[in-house]
Amino acid sequence: MFMDPAQVPELTALSDAWTDIRAELEALSREYFISWPEKSIYDGDWTVFPLYKFGEKVVEHCALCPITTRAIEGIPGLLTAGFSSLAPGTYIGPHFGYTSEVLRAHLGLLTPTDCAIRVGPETKAWTPGGLMLFDDTTEHEAWNRSGETRVVLLLDFKRDPTADVHYPEHVLAYGRQDHGQQGA
Repeated sequence: MFMDPAQVPELTALSDAWTDIRAELEALSREYFISWPEKSIYDGDWTVFPLYKFGEKVVEHCALCPITTRAIEGIPGLLTAGFSSLAPGTYIGPHFGYTSEVLRAHLGLLTPTDCAIRVGPETKAWTPGGLMLFDDTTEHEAWNRSGETRVVLLLDFKRDPTADVHYPEHVLAYGRQDHGQQGA
């Protein structure tokens, strides 16, 4: 289920900088975006621009987005971060994340109408500059039924910044690829 983003005060930096973050997103070439690696959970065109993968900085990408990088690096226990893009007509089916040791946040950047995410029994639409926070081990699905692309800044971070996080081996394999990123 959704949680109150105010529970993680460091997320405020994302909301404060959201227009600058969106400007960096809009300046990126689409050639930098790659398909989400878990193709079995979605129909359509879901692409990502990773900034962090399993705690490892994607230096070349972060250099293209210095404001975004500064904002996300202030989040304790940051593991995964990147722009998540759903083309018109894309549907991500019901699925679960891999570990309850992390939380997921979305910052709305390009948020057309008729795009939403369901987490457990609750459905919400993204809003420009709006934050969503949830445990992705709760069943969730997302869709873009609009005629425009939806993009959010997606982040995974440790519930306990000092704890180790354990992912299944097949998930870590996505992170070892040149461009893969865990998640949903």
